[in-house]
Amino acid sequence: MAEPLVTFEQDGALGIVTLRRPEKFNALDIPMLRALETALDAAEMAEGVRVVLLRGEGIRGKGKGFCAGGDVEAWARMSAADFQVQWVRYGHRVFDRLARLRQPTIAVLSGHALGGGLELAVACDFRVAETQVKLGFPETSIGVVPGWSGTQRAVRRFGAQTVRRMALGGEIFLAPEALALGIVDRVVATGKAYDEARAWAEKIAERGPLATEAAKLMIAVAEGEESAAATEALASGFIALTGDLKAGVDAFKAKQKPAFSRS
Repeated sequence: MAEPLVTFEQDGALGIVTLRRPEKFNALDIPMLRALETALDAAEMAEGVRVVLLRGEGIRGKGKGFCAGGDVEAWARMSAADFQVQWVRYGHRVFDRLARLRQPTIAVLSGHALGGGLELAVACDFRVAETQVKLGFPETSIGVVPGWSGTQRAVRRFGAQTVRRMALGGEIFLAPEALALGIVDRVVATGKAYDEARAWAEKIAERGPLATEAAKLMIAVAEGEESAAATEALASGFIALTGDLKAGVDAFKAKQKPAFSRS
C-alpha cells in the first residue's frame, strides 16, 4: 500500500498536517492537493484541535522540508484548459480551504518555500522559518505567473512592493530578510522551526477557543479574505446559542407554532 501523500494527526490541542513527498521536496501535484484538502477537512472537524501546524517532511539526513512549489512535470503536459481549471482553480480552492480553516495555522518552514510553496505558507496565519530557508516567487523565470494567490493574498498580507520584488524582480529572500519584510513572523536556527512553532501553538491553544476563532474570522473579513460567508457564520453561531433557536426547533418537531422569547 502506498504511503499517504499528506497526513493529519492530532496531538492534544494541536493538529499536525504533514506533506510527505520528500523525494520531490514536497512539490505539489494534483494527488498532493487532493490529499491536502482531505487532511484540512480532518483538521477542521477534529474535536479539541485549537491550532494547526503545517509542515513538510524532509529527506532523512539531508533536511529540506516544507514545499518546493508546484511540480512542473505535473502541469507542463496539461492543455491550456486543463491548466486553468484542474491546476490553477483547483489549487486556489485548496489554498482557500487552508486560509479559511477555523483554527489558527502556523507554517513550519524548515525548508525552502518557493512559488506555490510560498503561496501555501502565505495561506497560513503565521510562518516560522529556519535561518537558511529561501522564499520567493520565481515563476516568471520559466514563463509562468504565480497562480495560487501569489499576486493576490500575498499582496494583501505583505504589500505590493514586496511581491513585486519577488514576482517581477526575481528576488529570493533568506529568512532574516523575509522577517524584516514581514513575510515570516519568526526566524530560528536550523532544525528548530518545528519546536518553535509547536511552543507558539501551545500558547495560542491556551486562549479562549471560540474567541480566537471569532477573532480570526473578523480579521479575515477586514483583510478581504472572507465576507458573506463570515457574516453568516458569525450570525448563525450567535443565533445557535439563543433560546429562540431551541424554541423553534422544538415547535417544528412537535408541529406546533413556536413561542419565541428573544432569550
